[in-house]
Amino acid sequence: MADHPRRVARALLSVSDKSGLIDFARALKDKGIELVSTGGTARAIADAGLEVRDVSDLTGFPEMMDGRVKTLHPNVHGGLLAIRDNADHARSMKDHGIAPIDLLVVNLYPFEATVDKGASEDDCIENIDIGGPAMIRAAAKNHHDVAVVVEPSDYQSVLDELAAHNGATTLTLRKRLAQKAYARTAAYDAAISNWFAGQLSIDAPDFRAFGGKLIQALRYGENPHQQASFYKTPDRRAGVATARQLQGKELSYNNINDTDAAYEAVAEFDARRTAACVIVKHANPCGVAEGTDLAEAYRKALACDSTSAYGGIIAFNRTLDADAANAVAGIFTEVIIAPDATDEAIAIIGKRKNLRLLLAGGLPDPRATGLTAKTVAGGLLVQSRDNAVVDDMTFRTVTKRAPTDAELNDLRFAFRVAKHVKSNTIIYAKDLATVGIGAGQMSRVDSARIAARKAEDAAKELKLAAPLTKGSVVASDAFFPFADGLLVAIEAGATAVVQPGGSMRDNEVIEAADAHGIAMVFTGTRHFKH
Repeated sequence: MADHPRRVARALLSVSDKSGLIDFARALKDKGIELVSTGGTARAIADAGLEVRDVSDLTGFPEMMDGRVKTLHPNVHGGLLAIRDNADHARSMKDHGIAPIDLLVVNLYPFEATVDKGASEDDCIENIDIGGPAMIRAAAKNHHDVAVVVEPSDYQSVLDELAAHNGATTLTLRKRLAQKAYARTAAYDAAISNWFAGQLSIDAPDFRAFGGKLIQALRYGENPHQQASFYKTPDRRAGVATARQLQGKELSYNNINDTDAAYEAVAEFDARRTAACVIVKHANPCGVAEGTDLAEAYRKALACDSTSAYGGIIAFNRTLDADAANAVAGIFTEVIIAPDATDEAIAIIGKRKNLRLLLAGGLPDPRATGLTAKTVAGGLLVQSRDNAVVDDMTFRTVTKRAPTDAELNDLRFAFRVAKHVKSNTIIYAKDLATVGIGAGQMSRVDSARIAARKAEDAAKELKLAAPLTKGSVVASDAFFPFADGLLVAIEAGATAVVQPGGSMRDNEVIEAADAHGIAMVFTGTRHFKH
């Protein structure tokens, strides 16, 4: 037959995650398959009243060294690796009394979960599986003859295959399972190597690997002709990957990317201090505000650029309540994400069936360490997360006039937002709300102009006598290389500026600020974002 069926006579089961184990083992036993097992897995199967052979009977050696050595033996690996149609292999098996193993069922010690709960170094080390990956790789290599299962979600597909093929598996299934097996061990080893690098404070290890578990296969990527998938990494950072979707259509690639940008930005605002809202379109904030409550924060954020907010992502830093849920009903929105939501808010959002509501269960810590990665042609750029937080920075006044307390509050707000806007970035802010955002321009002066023009557009829409940039403050994600960008901001009505400083022409920029009575502070911290 073309699909090379291989009858399963013997299965070796050794699992850490025992969900579904007994039902699966019973189904195998009902098909006349001999069960071989190890340690706790063998005890669980035996306790269920099923006949099971301990692996020590197969190897002739007991488990030893606290279970570290139990399956690392020729009688196990020979049974997995022997090519059934190879006469030399068959002769070796006969000469050494090695019985074939046709199905391997292994899931690994929970290393990632152990690290995630903050266990000691010794506990983490003890949860590094050795025998499991060795058997998985052996069985996957010999997939022409052996099927390997690495997670309970595949139990049913194996049983369906055995039922459909008279107790045999097909090469098609075995290949699919082998691919998954190698991906699992690769992700497992990536988690271990990255943990070691962190323990040793190695910023640039000679080899770097990342691994993840599929969350969902997406309909397409940024564009319909691109393929895309969404994976969960061992990093337990609260956000779109950890969120529960209560309703709405399936998330798209762009939804996920934009929602992540929005939630990371809103997490900069301590929920114990203030309510905050961030509206994002194409990965850039188009409106950000603080408020006494979420509804007020949303209305202030929306006023910055209601045109761009159409079809955007809304992120809140507190539990979504009914007032905020009602407030967002006036404009088409793709996604709302918040740490949690009241039952009343959920019911209100539920009336808009296509609106996606995500509850993340918490906020990501903006100060937490971590890695970000970006692919380039033939390579991978890896860097530490930008965890510089404005509350931890010292603002150094460099002009003759110091900012007022009100200006200082707005300057901190604006620089907090600038961290999450694509460079070159200019933020106009007033009364703890953005009033103009210039994002992603090749020239900083163009960002200043675009942000001012958007404020003018917003003023017309809101029927204001003057743009809200009058009396605003300005934040720049990086230094002003010339005074021209600053002069545009001054012309728009800004009265105070925050920037990192560090330009060769800082003195020229400071002199221009002094000439116009503008207050300027330096942070010493740049927030490029590309």
